[in-house]
Amino acid sequence: MTLIKSISGIRGTIGGIPGEGLTPLDTVKFSAAYGTWIKNRTKQAKTTVVIGRDARISGEIIQHLVNSTLISLGIDIIDLGLSTTPSVELAVAALRADGGIILTASHNPAQWNALKLLNEKGEFVSALDGAEILQLAEEENFNFADVYSLGKISKMDGFLHEHIHSILALPLVQAPIIEFRKFRVVVDAVNSTGGIFVPALLRSLGVDVVELYCEPTGHFPHNPEPLPEHLTEICKKVVETKADMGIVVDPDVDRLALVCEDGTLFGEEYTLVAVADYVLSKTNGGNTVSNLSSTRALRDVTQRHGGTYYAAAVGEVNVVAQMKAVNAVIGGEGNGGVIYPESHYGRDALVGIALFLSLVAERAVPVSVLRASYPNYFMSKNKLELTPDLDVDAILEQVKEAYKNEQINDSDGVKIDFVSGWVHLRKSNTEPIIRIYSEGTTKEDAERLALEVIQFVNTCTKKNKTSS
Repeated sequence: MTLIKSISGIRGTIGGIPGEGLTPLDTVKFSAAYGTWIKNRTKQAKTTVVIGRDARISGEIIQHLVNSTLISLGIDIIDLGLSTTPSVELAVAALRADGGIILTASHNPAQWNALKLLNEKGEFVSALDGAEILQLAEEENFNFADVYSLGKISKMDGFLHEHIHSILALPLVQAPIIEFRKFRVVVDAVNSTGGIFVPALLRSLGVDVVELYCEPTGHFPHNPEPLPEHLTEICKKVVETKADMGIVVDPDVDRLALVCEDGTLFGEEYTLVAVADYVLSKTNGGNTVSNLSSTRALRDVTQRHGGTYYAAAVGEVNVVAQMKAVNAVIGGEGNGGVIYPESHYGRDALVGIALFLSLVAERAVPVSVLRASYPNYFMSKNKLELTPDLDVDAILEQVKEAYKNEQINDSDGVKIDFVSGWVHLRKSNTEPIIRIYSEGTTKEDAERLALEVIQFVNTCTKKNKTSS
């Protein structure tokens, strides 16, 4: 069993021993810590928190625990029920709530769940705030309400339509042209809430939808992370149905992957690249931001439009902070996460879908042709399982020393920039692993760079164990 406590939230596998998995006791403790933090922050007589969840099997149980804990603190809840991460983010701001919690483990398999924590802006809590919440949980410094001061739960089932309406109102979403093109799109929503939200958005744009795993049962038909090895079925379906493209979202609908009309993958890294190309073409350039593990293609496209590209540490909260600092017109992460400030400062697959369809409709070319128009880089994504005796920081220092003659960025793990590619090593915030991403101008170059560094890390690990 695994329980990961980080500034971005609490994530773990369901069941097991308290403190080692996301058990009911852990759920209550961290919900109480967040609720206490919210009350201390607002200092108001009444405090309101928005709650929404994805469709995973444990979602209903976890939500009952969270709801009961918060109302026991005297906090009112606006319950969106089955929802998406971006919908909850939007709802916090639109409803002027004091915070929000999304109950989702995002791309993790069905045995996982998590509490993603938002501030009053509908944005993920900062590192400082997250540390304060974890400290409250550690101290169990809670003061529950008396029976006459309990909070109440208000259910709101219609925020789906509010979210879609806000997207259609965005000036760069060209709904009439999209409808005129009469697109046919296959949707794989991995049997989570994207099966509700994505088809609804597409039909509002006049798109013919072919549904694949759109029943929100929480029984994921394949690994929910939208990686190539998990998407073979939708690739076949796009060709069989003669669709114009395929759309894949993760369980909480903040990541977007695309399939071309010929059944090839557009590339998760290129979702943001294409959407940024469209936005930059309409804004006469501007600044863009992605994290250190994202493709160089965004930098190339940004510079082509006369803008400036900036890199941020991995994590949505870090990307958002950098976007605000440089007044970026578009940003996000290479995992298919699009952040469009004109909508809100959060990864939103629904906004990404509407902007991408606007681009394809305007250019009037097949999706595969659009993909071929962008700089071609190849990425290799690897990971090493962590063991309790592994000193990650010491290994990263050894990597820095070994590659000190290259361009090094150690703001988030270690990124080594070579002339023709890069390698980025960092400890995951959501899983007990070291992520090792690499990119090159060919697949072989990317894999070679990754293998070289992985072999070096394995050598360091063996030496460290021997010396200890």
